[in-house]
Amino acid sequence: MRIQERYQYIIQYFQKHNPDAETELMYENPFQLLVAVILSAQCTDKRVNLTTPALFEQYPDPSSLATATFDELFPFIRSISYPNNKTKHLLGMAKMLMEIHNGKVPMSVSELVKLPGVGRKTANVITSVIDLQPNMAVDTHVFRVSDRIGLTRNAKTPEAAEKQLVRHIPSNLVHRAHHWLILHGRHICVARKPKCSECGIRDACKYYEKKIKAKIE
Repeated sequence: MRIQERYQYIIQYFQKHNPDAETELMYENPFQLLVAVILSAQCTDKRVNLTTPALFEQYPDPSSLATATFDELFPFIRSISYPNNKTKHLLGMAKMLMEIHNGKVPMSVSELVKLPGVGRKTANVITSVIDLQPNMAVDTHVFRVSDRIGLTRNAKTPEAAEKQLVRHIPSNLVHRAHHWLILHGRHICVARKPKCSECGIRDACKYYEKKIKAKIE
């Protein structure tokens, strides 16, 4: 199967079976999503969603978070992975939002990555989820799944994978495609034992094709 045919097959499948895919993180505004995504680094969305309600009740906006101290904030996120660093990142992020952006979350990748705790992946999530920009956030799930299926070829870094994915996915679907791939990676195309028997896109999957051929041979 040619790569463009593979993309077309997979996109059509997800458009039919999961047209409204969205982030599993709980949030009510851009600030809350930014906090949640920072916390989600190397941590499950489930754990983040258990943590953020109390956090957002205490610190509902950048101004309240910017005035918090490390000792005040840390107890709210101590159950999250790397709580020390993330506490520092959240405090620094909130202060920068107040000092430079008048308390508003910027909607450009170039401005977002200047904030503490925000890398390219996080910036792509924010701009694609909030503003529907055609930015592809490549986390471990997206990186693994896109390579395994055959959507990317010899992509050694997340940014390389991002460029390949954006090149082949229609711009109006990029913001949705991130969720298709990440959810597929979490629930079907899992890391150790992908659930090929439950997979609706296996006929377009490079990994499955090799797996079947190996059994025949």
